[in-house]
Amino acid sequence: MSTLRSALNQATKNAMKAREKARLNTLRLVNAEIKRIEVDERIELDDTRILALLDKMTKQRRDSIDQYQKAGRAELAAIEQNEIEVIQEFLPEQLNESEIAEIVASAIEEAGATAMADMGRVMALVKPRVQGRADMGAVSKLVRGKLV
Repeated sequence: MSTLRSALNQATKNAMKAREKARLNTLRLVNAEIKRIEVDERIELDDTRILALLDKMTKQRRDSIDQYQKAGRAELAAIEQNEIEVIQEFLPEQLNESEIAEIVASAIEEAGATAMADMGRVMALVKPRVQGRADMGAVSKLVRGKLV
């Protein structure tokens, strides 16, 4: 079992013992999604794949927050924000803007990218380096800005 999966399981047990209902619900959602993928694909997820899943779940919740705020549902947006905070406990430390810019610049140089047509190759190099440590949407915008 991966170290991240073990940490999630231990956090779930701790949340049960502490009777932290909101935290427990979020951890159960994460564990259920991991289990669903493992059953569907008949594999055991490694830390890299779990990080990608956590990153995806965080992005989904950010999108939900935007939708809830537009609809004037602050209470639902707050629930989603709490879920993001729980999920982010298991993600590595976030990169700052200068670190992301440095990674993007080195990937562009490494790929020999000069135009937007090269964006796919650049993103293929950048993604494993920033997975779970940066918002991929923001990274994509940065790459797009540098390639134009």
